[in-house]
Amino acid sequence: MMEDLNVVIAGAAGEGVQTVGEVLGETIAGHGYAVFAWQEFESRIRGGQNSYCIRISEKPANAPAMRADILLALNDDAAVKYGPLIQPDGILIAEKKIRDRMISIPFSDIARKELGNKIYVNTLAIGALAAAIGMNPGILHAVLARKFAKKGDPVVAANRVAAEKGYLLAREGCQGICPWQLPERDTRYLLVSGTEALAMAAALAGCRFMAAYPMSPATDTITFLAENEKEFEVFTEQAEDEISAVNMAIGASFAGARAMTATSGGGFALMVEAVSLAGMIETPLVIVLGQRPGPATGLPTRTAQGDLLFAVHAGHGEFSKAVLAPADAKDIFRQTVRAFNLADRYQIPVIVLTDQFLLDSLFSVADIRLEQYAPEFHLADPSVIDDYHRYRVTQTGISPRLYPGQSLHLVTADSDEHDSRGHITEDLAGTVPEMVEKRLAKHRALKAAIQPPEEVDVEGAERILVGWGSSRPALLEALERLNKNGIRTGLIHFREIWPLPAYRFPEGKAYWTVENNATGQLATLLRSEYGITFAGQVHRYDGLPLTGLYIQEVLQW
Repeated sequence: MMEDLNVVIAGAAGEGVQTVGEVLGETIAGHGYAVFAWQEFESRIRGGQNSYCIRISEKPANAPAMRADILLALNDDAAVKYGPLIQPDGILIAEKKIRDRMISIPFSDIARKELGNKIYVNTLAIGALAAAIGMNPGILHAVLARKFAKKGDPVVAANRVAAEKGYLLAREGCQGICPWQLPERDTRYLLVSGTEALAMAAALAGCRFMAAYPMSPATDTITFLAENEKEFEVFTEQAEDEISAVNMAIGASFAGARAMTATSGGGFALMVEAVSLAGMIETPLVIVLGQRPGPATGLPTRTAQGDLLFAVHAGHGEFSKAVLAPADAKDIFRQTVRAFNLADRYQIPVIVLTDQFLLDSLFSVADIRLEQYAPEFHLADPSVIDDYHRYRVTQTGISPRLYPGQSLHLVTADSDEHDSRGHITEDLAGTVPEMVEKRLAKHRALKAAIQPPEEVDVEGAERILVGWGSSRPALLEALERLNKNGIRTGLIHFREIWPLPAYRFPEGKAYWTVENNATGQLATLLRSEYGITFAGQVHRYDGLPLTGLYIQEVLQW
């Protein structure tokens, strides 16, 4: 097998591009290979041209590659749009013969005339891809049987016939142009999307309530939890708007349930006042912010890292908050559980910064042990408290937290400035500054708990790439590419963005920030906190994710 194999499935919205990709991905995983898949699609229900890109490797790559060893085009326009991605030794699978290295199969005619329904175009295409890649058709048949099991045996049988037909036709056309083989391996990976990982991690962290208003790319989080709410024991509520959603989450948390909400940039703009409320009444809150290009509606189905500074500075007034930015699906498990634990321990809002690329991509995860991600609860014991002050001043700023009805103690909260019991105060000479200082003391305690950035090959490097969040897989690939070409390069990657940890950048290096935005927001933050000077910056702001090749091409001279 090649070092990695890239398959691109392309077609119009509504033609089943995602279905073909998901079935193919599951079949490849069944062979024991790592699968990474990401989607590139327009913001429309029908029409346009979209793609589903699958990267196959023996070990998880979890980074996109803008190239195609095999391109399956479900219509002529898709073949034209994505044709430039085909590598010199790659092939095209499509209906019409338009190039030398291709397999021409009239999917539509076969589906209608031989199989009786155009709906079988997708399964024909899946079978053709299985032959081109050199897969075991038996594993494909097992995947199709699972997928269509609820529709009954006749549907399962019909799809098996369609897959076999596509497989046989493609195998004939593969002669001399398909060198790939996918022998079965014993290795097994968990195949999970970023959204699924986040939802499962929230349930694992003890989340019992989620309220949200639909806004891509965050919508699928509440959808997945709602579909599995009995199994996960999470109550979900689709609110009438984002303001209601975040306040519902705060209310649930105040009442004693771990709670979260999820949104994108425009929805988060509506939530910002409530972020400040959570800071004032010191109530744990987790907000998942799925970034997409803005401003305003922007590009709803594309990706970006444009809301970092927005998240860090969200909320009027001065109060403590944390901002975390997971790197991939496995990291989402860790950081989501950590978000709930930090929110609970420090009684603060915690923002989990994700993006469309991270949430919608499909990752292969190895060696994940869920017992590592245990929830930590920090509620006070009412039986040992005689005189309860909800906002008692402590050295760390963390006060004993009870919830209403837990005991006979009165739990009071107010969005106005308040005293240690939660009652409104205008004592400007004493209580007001004391409460301000109490809340800010948590920032110092939190800063000490924040993890330092990850360092990779820093010691011997001349040039250091600095990135954050979902760019990590692409940065690691760029690192490998640059070092192979003799450019000694290292990486510093931030997963925990705010508060920034106490950290010292190694001296004598040339630092380059790499970000999926136009203005270099991490660079701005690091300059303000550490006083560091950057030799340059790599930006991508066209709605597509960073890739190792993109970073290499900018940096190599």
